[in-house]
Amino acid sequence: MSRSTAREDMLRSAAMLFREKGVEATSLADVIEHAGAPRGSIYHHFPRGKPQLVEEATRTAGALMGSMISAGLAKNGPTDTLRAIIGGFRDQLESTGYTAGCPVAPAAFEGSNSPAALAAAGESFTSWEDTIAASLWQRGLSQQRSRGLATMAISAFEGALIIAKAQRSTVALDRVETELIGWLDAALGAAAGGNADS
Repeated sequence: MSRSTAREDMLRSAAMLFREKGVEATSLADVIEHAGAPRGSIYHHFPRGKPQLVEEATRTAGALMGSMISAGLAKNGPTDTLRAIIGGFRDQLESTGYTAGCPVAPAAFEGSNSPAALAAAGESFTSWEDTIAASLWQRGLSQQRSRGLATMAISAFEGALIIAKAQRSTVALDRVETELIGWLDAALGAAAGGNADS
Protein backbone atom coordinates (compact mmCIF):
# COMPACT_ATOMS: atom_id res chain seq x y z
CA MET A 1 0.00 0.00 0.00
CA SER A 2 1.42 3.40 -0.95
CA ARG A 3 2.14 6.03 1.69
CA SER A 4 -0.32 8.89 1.89
CA THR A 5 0.87 12.32 0.88
CA ALA A 6 0.88 15.40 3.11
CA ARG A 7 -2.05 16.71 1.08
CA GLU A 8 -4.07 13.53 1.66
CA ASP A 9 -3.20 13.62 5.35
CA MET A 10 -4.47 17.19 5.63
CA LEU A 11 -7.71 16.37 3.80
CA ARG A 12 -8.29 13.40 6.09
CA SER A 13 -7.50 15.43 9.19
CA ALA A 14 -9.73 18.29 8.05
CA ALA A 15 -12.68 15.95 7.48
CA MET A 16 -12.21 14.36 10.91
CA LEU A 17 -11.93 17.71 12.69
CA PHE A 18 -14.87 19.25 10.80
CA ARG A 19 -17.16 16.37 11.76
CA GLU A 20 -16.14 16.66 15.42
CA LYS A 21 -15.71 20.41 15.94
CA GLY A 22 -17.45 21.99 12.97
CA VAL A 23 -15.98 24.08 10.17
CA GLU A 24 -15.85 27.46 11.89
CA ALA A 25 -14.31 26.07 15.09
CA THR A 26 -11.52 24.31 13.18
CA SER A 27 -8.52 26.45 12.29
CA LEU A 28 -5.87 25.77 9.69
CA ALA A 29 -3.41 25.40 12.58
CA ASP A 30 -5.62 22.64 14.01
CA VAL A 31 -5.50 20.77 10.69
CA ILE A 32 -1.73 21.15 10.37
CA GLU A 33 -1.19 19.89 13.92
CA HIS A 34 -3.59 16.96 13.53
CA ALA A 35 -2.00 15.92 10.23
CA GLY A 36 1.55 16.40 11.50
CA ALA A 37 2.26 18.54 8.42
CA PRO A 38 4.90 21.27 8.08
CA ARG A 39 3.52 24.72 8.92
CA GLY A 40 3.98 26.27 5.49
CA SER A 41 2.57 23.31 3.61
CA ILE A 42 -1.12 24.09 3.82
CA TYR A 43 -0.98 27.08 1.47
CA HIS A 44 1.28 25.12 -0.85
CA HIS A 45 -1.39 22.42 -1.23
CA PHE A 46 -4.43 24.69 -0.76
CA PRO A 47 -3.50 28.10 -2.17
CA ARG A 48 -7.07 29.42 -1.71
CA GLY A 49 -6.82 28.69 1.99
CA LYS A 50 -9.57 27.37 4.21
CA PRO A 51 -12.44 27.62 1.70
CA GLN A 52 -10.54 25.33 -0.67
CA LEU A 53 -9.66 22.93 2.16
CA VAL A 54 -13.29 22.75 3.31
CA GLU A 55 -14.50 22.14 -0.24
CA GLU A 56 -11.97 19.42 -1.03
CA ALA A 57 -12.29 17.70 2.35
CA THR A 58 -16.08 17.63 1.94
CA ARG A 59 -15.85 16.35 -1.61
CA THR A 60 -13.31 13.68 -0.63
CA ALA A 61 -15.36 12.53 2.37
CA GLY A 62 -18.53 12.47 0.26
CA ALA A 63 -16.86 10.38 -2.42
CA LEU A 64 -15.47 7.94 0.15
CA MET A 65 -18.88 7.50 1.74
CA GLY A 66 -20.40 7.11 -1.73
CA SER A 67 -17.93 4.36 -2.56
CA MET A 68 -18.76 2.55 0.67
CA ILE A 69 -22.49 2.80 -0.08
CA SER A 70 -22.00 1.50 -3.63
CA ALA A 71 -19.83 -1.41 -2.49
CA GLY A 72 -22.27 -2.30 0.29
CA LEU A 73 -25.29 -2.21 -2.00
CA ALA A 74 -23.56 -4.39 -4.60
CA LYS A 75 -22.48 -6.96 -2.04
CA ASN A 76 -25.18 -6.91 0.64
CA GLY A 77 -28.25 -5.09 -0.71
CA PRO A 78 -30.10 -2.04 0.62
CA THR A 79 -31.24 -3.13 4.09
CA ASP A 80 -27.91 -4.55 5.22
CA THR A 81 -26.07 -1.56 3.76
CA LEU A 82 -28.23 0.96 5.60
CA ARG A 83 -27.88 -1.10 8.77
CA ALA A 84 -24.09 -0.98 8.33
CA ILE A 85 -24.07 2.80 7.69
CA ILE A 86 -26.08 3.48 10.84
CA GLY A 87 -23.95 1.01 12.79
CA GLY A 88 -20.81 2.80 11.63
CA PHE A 89 -22.15 6.18 12.72
CA ARG A 90 -23.20 4.67 16.06
CA ASP A 91 -19.68 3.32 16.63
CA GLN A 92 -18.14 6.70 15.72
CA LEU A 93 -20.40 8.56 18.12
CA GLU A 94 -19.65 6.23 20.99
CA SER A 95 -15.89 6.15 20.36
CA THR A 96 -15.60 9.95 20.20
CA GLY A 97 -17.82 10.82 23.14
CA TYR A 98 -20.67 11.91 20.84
CA THR A 99 -18.64 14.50 18.94
CA ALA A 100 -18.24 12.84 15.52
CA GLY A 101 -21.06 13.15 13.02
CA CYS A 102 -21.37 12.96 9.27
CA PRO A 103 -18.22 14.28 7.53
CA VAL A 104 -20.29 16.04 4.84
CA ALA A 105 -22.90 17.75 7.02
CA PRO A 106 -20.60 20.46 8.48
CA ALA A 107 -20.25 22.08 5.06
CA ALA A 108 -24.03 22.02 4.68
CA PHE A 109 -24.51 23.68 8.09
CA GLU A 110 -21.67 26.19 7.85
CA GLY A 111 -21.11 26.57 4.13
CA SER A 112 -22.01 30.26 3.89
CA ASN A 113 -18.32 31.20 3.89
CA SER A 114 -17.52 28.59 1.27
CA PRO A 115 -20.23 28.24 -1.40
CA ALA A 116 -18.14 25.63 -3.19
CA ALA A 117 -18.08 23.49 -0.03
CA LEU A 118 -21.83 23.88 0.33
CA ALA A 119 -22.23 22.74 -3.27
CA ALA A 120 -19.92 19.77 -2.62
CA ALA A 121 -22.10 18.72 0.32
CA GLY A 122 -25.24 18.96 -1.81
CA GLU A 123 -23.64 16.94 -4.60
CA SER A 124 -22.56 14.26 -2.11
CA PHE A 125 -26.05 13.87 -0.68
CA THR A 126 -27.52 13.74 -4.20
CA SER A 127 -25.01 11.08 -5.23
CA TRP A 128 -25.84 8.92 -2.21
CA GLU A 129 -29.56 9.29 -2.95
CA ASP A 130 -29.03 8.35 -6.59
CA THR A 131 -27.04 5.26 -5.66
CA ILE A 132 -29.56 4.00 -3.10
CA ALA A 133 -32.51 4.80 -5.38
CA ALA A 134 -30.90 2.91 -8.27
CA SER A 135 -30.40 -0.14 -6.06
CA LEU A 136 -34.04 -0.08 -4.96
CA TRP A 137 -35.25 0.39 -8.54
CA GLN A 138 -33.14 -2.58 -9.66
CA ARG A 139 -35.00 -4.64 -7.05
CA GLY A 140 -38.40 -3.85 -8.55
CA LEU A 141 -39.56 -0.62 -6.92
CA SER A 142 -40.87 2.18 -9.11
CA GLN A 143 -38.52 5.11 -9.73
CA GLN A 144 -40.71 7.43 -7.68
CA ARG A 145 -40.86 5.04 -4.72
CA SER A 146 -37.14 4.32 -4.96
CA ARG A 147 -36.29 8.01 -4.93
CA GLY A 148 -38.64 8.69 -2.02
CA LEU A 149 -37.22 5.90 0.11
CA ALA A 150 -33.63 6.90 -0.69
CA THR A 151 -34.28 10.51 0.33
CA MET A 152 -36.09 9.38 3.47
CA ALA A 153 -33.25 7.03 4.44
CA ILE A 154 -30.55 9.69 4.17
CA SER A 155 -32.70 12.35 5.83
CA ALA A 156 -33.54 9.96 8.66
CA PHE A 157 -30.02 8.92 9.57
CA GLU A 158 -28.62 12.44 9.13
CA GLY A 159 -31.33 13.81 11.42
CA ALA A 160 -30.83 11.01 13.91
CA LEU A 161 -27.11 11.85 14.06
CA ILE A 162 -27.90 15.42 15.10
CA ILE A 163 -30.32 14.22 17.78
CA ALA A 164 -27.87 11.58 19.00
CA LYS A 165 -25.09 14.16 19.39
CA ALA A 166 -27.38 16.53 21.29
CA GLN A 167 -28.80 13.83 23.54
CA ARG A 168 -25.47 12.01 23.92
CA SER A 169 -27.31 8.78 23.23
CA THR A 170 -27.72 6.45 20.26
CA VAL A 171 -31.43 5.94 20.94
CA ALA A 172 -32.47 8.10 17.97
CA LEU A 173 -30.19 6.11 15.64
CA ASP A 174 -31.46 2.84 17.07
CA ARG A 175 -35.08 3.83 16.45
CA VAL A 176 -34.37 5.14 12.96
CA GLU A 177 -32.57 1.91 12.09
CA THR A 178 -35.54 -0.19 13.21
CA GLU A 179 -38.08 1.91 11.31
CA LEU A 180 -35.98 2.25 8.15
CA ILE A 181 -35.30 -1.45 7.92
CA GLY A 182 -39.00 -2.14 8.45
CA TRP A 183 -40.03 0.27 5.67
CA LEU A 184 -37.42 -1.07 3.26
CA ASP A 185 -38.26 -4.70 3.95
CA ALA A 186 -41.96 -3.97 3.44
CA ALA A 187 -41.36 -2.06 0.19
CA LEU A 188 -39.00 -4.70 -1.20
CA GLY A 189 -41.36 -7.48 -0.16
CA ALA A 190 -44.23 -5.72 -1.94
CA ALA A 191 -42.07 -5.29 -5.04
CA ALA A 192 -41.17 -8.98 -5.02
CA GLY A 193 -44.86 -9.74 -4.78
CA GLY A 194 -45.64 -7.62 -7.84
CA ASN A 195 -46.91 -4.46 -6.10
CA ALA A 196 -43.90 -2.11 -6.17
CA ASP A 197 -45.82 1.03 -5.16
CA SER A 198 -47.57 -0.31 -2.08
